[in-house]
Amino acid sequence: MAERTRREGSGGGTHTLGLLYPPAGRGREYTTMQLAFVGGVAEAATTYGYDLLLSPGDTHDDPSFLRMVGDRRVDGVIVMEIRREDDRVEWLAEAGFPFVAIGRNHRADVAGWVDLDFAALAGGCVQHLADLGHTRIAFVNRSEQLFSSGYGFARLGDDGYTEAMKRLLLTPRAYLCGDDLASGEEVVERILRDDPATTSLATQNEAALEGIYRGLTRNGRSVPRDFSVVGVSAGPWAEQVNPPLTAAEIPAKEMSRAAVDLMMKRLRTPDSPPRHVLLKPLITLRASTGRCQPVPGSEPEPEFPDFDLDF
Repeated sequence: MAERTRREGSGGGTHTLGLLYPPAGRGREYTTMQLAFVGGVAEAATTYGYDLLLSPGDTHDDPSFLRMVGDRRVDGVIVMEIRREDDRVEWLAEAGFPFVAIGRNHRADVAGWVDLDFAALAGGCVQHLADLGHTRIAFVNRSEQLFSSGYGFARLGDDGYTEAMKRLLLTPRAYLCGDDLASGEEVVERILRDDPATTSLATQNEAALEGIYRGLTRNGRSVPRDFSVVGVSAGPWAEQVNPPLTAAEIPAKEMSRAAVDLMMKRLRTPDSPPRHVLLKPLITLRASTGRCQPVPGSEPEPEFPDFDLDF
């Protein structure tokens, strides 16, 4: 391994980076957001004269992972869709194979990583809605499969939402939702069935966003007149829905560039301490949020004093 690292530092190696990125969509397809990261990493690698080899492997014994790393087809690996306990990261760390991560867990600290502060972003979405007077705020997360398998962004977003709601003395109600239109419609049905007086939601499931909008329309809720939606989303998704989504935007291209930069530094100076880049984008105000308008019939009836009337 040391001999290989010296060769890389002197301009040798394969001049290829690996991207370890399992599909997250239903049916094991890459989502639009994932494809944005694939393109961003490939573009950034090209500026350094490197090619990109993509593997969908989500475990260390996946055949594509073993071919990529075991056969040393790449000089270094960028790992994505990090889980809290991730045997791919464990394997790379134990082997001393050069890697950086987009995402993080405790083991990724031995290498460089770049990530979004999903907990703070979810909390910021809650605070934005609370500032507009909303008190019944639901949270639409990613799929049950991703959440149960320990994907960091899904767990961190849930933590940030729950903590923000408790800090504001509000009742948290979080929902898991598949990454597709039909699941978005279905989750709205669940939200309004559980609490018909809900006036807002925060989401980090952009693939279900159009379905969420449709579900609200089907239930007679107009965005933002009587229901507000805020999310963590990529700019194109936020701008394609109507009304455009108020959102903390995921800077896929910038994160991809940062990860490749960290990878290049790792290959050229393998003994340098790892760098960690944590980003917290600001919420971009668009047209999907507004002042809270209570749902008719959801407010308690006013109490009037009894008067003794003598006629």
